[in-house]
Amino acid sequence: MVYFGKKLKAEQVEEWKVYYINYKLMKQKVKQYVQQNRINGKYLQQVLKEFSRMLDDEIDKMVLFILEQQGRLARQIQEHESERDAILEASDVSEVSKLKESYREVGHDLLKLLRFVDMNATGIRKILKKFDKRFRYKFTDYYVGTRSNHPYSQLQQVFKQVGIGAVVGALSRNLAFLQDHEGSYLSIYDHPTALVKDPVIEQINASVSKLNHSTNFLEFLGQHALIVPEDAIILCPNPTEEQLVDDDETYHLMSLLLNLVNTFLYMVNTYIIVPTADDYSVSLGAAATVCGVIIGSMAVAQVFSSVYFSAWSNKSYFRPLVFSSVMLFMGNLLYAIAYDLNSLSLLLFGRLLCGLGSARALNRRYISDCVPLNIRLQASAGFVSASALGMACGPALAGLLQIKFNMYSLTFNQSTLPGWIMAVAWLLYLIWLWIFFREPARDNEGDHIHENTSQNNSTSHEGHNTDIENGLNQPLLLDAEEGDDEEKASSNDSRKPVSSIGEAYRLLTPSVKAQLLIYFMLKYAMEILLSESSVVTAYYFKWSTSTVALFLAILGLTVLPVNAVVGSCITRLFEDRQILLGSEILVLIGILLSFKFTSHYSVPQYITSALITFVAAEVLEGVNLSLLSRVMSSRLAKGTFNGGLLSTEAGTLARVVADATITLAGYLGQSLLLNVTLLPSLFICIASIIATLCTFNTLY
Repeated sequence: MVYFGKKLKAEQVEEWKVYYINYKLMKQKVKQYVQQNRINGKYLQQVLKEFSRMLDDEIDKMVLFILEQQGRLARQIQEHESERDAILEASDVSEVSKLKESYREVGHDLLKLLRFVDMNATGIRKILKKFDKRFRYKFTDYYVGTRSNHPYSQLQQVFKQVGIGAVVGALSRNLAFLQDHEGSYLSIYDHPTALVKDPVIEQINASVSKLNHSTNFLEFLGQHALIVPEDAIILCPNPTEEQLVDDDETYHLMSLLLNLVNTFLYMVNTYIIVPTADDYSVSLGAAATVCGVIIGSMAVAQVFSSVYFSAWSNKSYFRPLVFSSVMLFMGNLLYAIAYDLNSLSLLLFGRLLCGLGSARALNRRYISDCVPLNIRLQASAGFVSASALGMACGPALAGLLQIKFNMYSLTFNQSTLPGWIMAVAWLLYLIWLWIFFREPARDNEGDHIHENTSQNNSTSHEGHNTDIENGLNQPLLLDAEEGDDEEKASSNDSRKPVSSIGEAYRLLTPSVKAQLLIYFMLKYAMEILLSESSVVTAYYFKWSTSTVALFLAILGLTVLPVNAVVGSCITRLFEDRQILLGSEILVLIGILLSFKFTSHYSVPQYITSALITFVAAEVLEGVNLSLLSRVMSSRLAKGTFNGGLLSTEAGTLARVVADATITLAGYLGQSLLLNVTLLPSLFICIASIIATLCTFNTLY
């Protein structure tokens, strides 16, 4: 990997070089400050003032140049518009074609300007990061906090590309007007869904979307999965046809479908017992609140299974999926026959086996490694959709199993039928898997990255514009842990996956830790809500199993519509960090509304608070994982101890703690269960909000 200073010098536009950030000078200034050993009180304030002024001057220089270039592009578009009417009136197809090429040239100039913005924004981020690290002072928080929301902020021009959208809109409108080499009267304003199918406009739109971290429904769903690896974005943002052909050779649609079905069945398996777990525990002579242990035992085993499945996926996908299916078949079988053997221990052991069959880490890894880049986003959205549907179908299916009969001395009722149904489902899945799954071809370690890099190098002869377009799809504010330039000994070290939990922990910055805490909080709050629902509703409202199952199914069905609204609308109006904080506050409100403050606890209060908590947590999960993917080290994108594993472990631990809390609180009596279990949720939520506020500026 080339050091950023050298990369900046090599890739800058020669005639614009005086307008780039003077990264070398600012880096030397930081070194100079560090070498002076009088860093105390008054001198530190002097350094901060001097460095802030220097950075302000550099940003002013580049922003004024950006505005100048925007004006130049606007004048060119205006000149072409004055020519357009005369050309269209003459109905000269060749002249129309020439005019379209003129607009495309403006588009290429705009791409060059966007690359200029990208390089300078990266330089600003890196120099701020370097200052923080050398001085062990949160200068970034101070600088971004005082500049980002100021009415005369220059950072808005650099990081939010204020004004560029108008140029993009004018280009799109004029190219749409000239569609098919004739004067079509299609308007992008009257038909906003009618996209201009022009390569230059598509490149610009993709670049601006990346730079603004904008999203759509599919992207928002994909963020929940935390699947898209950093190196895929950085090394091969626009895969060539040859790259896609190579990927297609290792891609097998049926294998992907089997991977998604595994995800769906596991989520059904997780939640199908929630409405009846309390009744099952009572029938075996235990307290109703032991349902927390029954539900949580699966999560306990998942803490360990996530690690070995992630490691196993380095060598194979087929064998781990077979093992997962066998464990889940056996676990559900034991869960079902525990009723007739009157054994709570056997029931818990069955649930532990189910947890040991959790292949969610492998499901994520398969999509990341084996699905072509051009459909990986859809596959990621499919993973999240399969999880959401499984979460809804589990309780709904439990609500339909309200029957009882005996066969060959075995009891089939609402408690045991979930085990029998899932055992049959996993057996059928195992047969399907054995016949149709295809083990993907595996490259040697590092080959994937090498191939991507080679593909980029092989296309260098296509010209500088192609390089600009490819480079612009890199996220502008990607906070991957890149370290100081001097500390990067080689590109292998900077891209090498971590090999231990300790090494992964050392890469966790305060921002990453804050996001993992938020993920822990939202999973804890959701698990408390879902796992104790049958006990709480039976105690306060006398709900039947069918009613509880219907309620949980409705909650699960809100996932996709809520994500559609957030992904298509809300993320375009607010920054991710603003949505993050707002969602946390809504979760806090939902938790507060859930408390029993008076002697009467009503159904409307419970349903309203549950909907607010659950929906806000769902929104929070997508934004949280999106931000986590940005602030997390690129070294955590691959390997055994990857970002997906860390988030899975954080969420699984949250579920374990939540289910244990329910069981322990049960010893205080069902009358106190609700408030006692909500107290930890309240404190953890407040802690996560504080962590967000402390790292808020680092998410800019």
